[in-house]
Amino acid sequence: MSLIHPTALIDPSAELDSSVRVGAYTRIGPRVQIGPDCDIGSHVVIECNTRMGQGNRVFQFASIGADPQDKKYAGEPTTLEIGDHNTIREFVTLNRGTVQDQGVTRIGSRNWLMAYVHVAHDCVLGDDIILANTVNLAGHVQIGDWVILGGYTGVHQFCKVGPHAMTGVSTVVLHDLPPFVMAMGNTAQAHGINSEGLRRRGFDAERINRVRRAYKTLYKNGLTLEQARQALHQELKDQGDSADIRMLVDFLDQVTRGIVR
Repeated sequence: MSLIHPTALIDPSAELDSSVRVGAYTRIGPRVQIGPDCDIGSHVVIECNTRMGQGNRVFQFASIGADPQDKKYAGEPTTLEIGDHNTIREFVTLNRGTVQDQGVTRIGSRNWLMAYVHVAHDCVLGDDIILANTVNLAGHVQIGDWVILGGYTGVHQFCKVGPHAMTGVSTVVLHDLPPFVMAMGNTAQAHGINSEGLRRRGFDAERINRVRRAYKTLYKNGLTLEQARQALHQELKDQGDSADIRMLVDFLDQVTRGIVR
């Protein structure tokens, strides 16, 4: 028995593993590659130049690999890359990259993209991310591992959100959001660290307390961003290296838009 519904339209150049399931009235365009055990629902459009790993589930009415919504786009061959075991819910839109960046939009693995999420051109998403309903990412946004963005969160173009960060509902992110930080509001303001999320991921009390102290250095001691960066670098020298604080420091060293305060 075929796993592809007879009403589905599959371009001859598309490459689908024999275990891929495709629902009714779905259209899969040219140069699409879909790996083992993917489940593509009904009425899905996978436009072109999209590579998808294994075990992904795409729900009905999603739009995957469409042209970037960028007025500079002039038909150049750009791509969308999706990892493994992602859940892509109804009406999600994932656009390909542009040649003004690296020409590719990248989605990692084990991510959960809820209904009406939009991921624009040239975004880079890590792993184990949750984007709640109607999250909108503008072009060139970077989202680290284990990030949770609350419903209706909007992220400005070129912003970075560090690993383990979290936003509340209807948050507007106009600056870089450092790792571990919880933020909410329009515009976003920092409200402590995502301690509950860290506990759920196996962080012990000592690790969480060190992250909390780093947060105080960054946000509570009246320091400028540059002063806080220097203080955190000094902490790494004085107290020994820590993967968590090193990740925070490395993020701050790359900030170009300022940080959410």
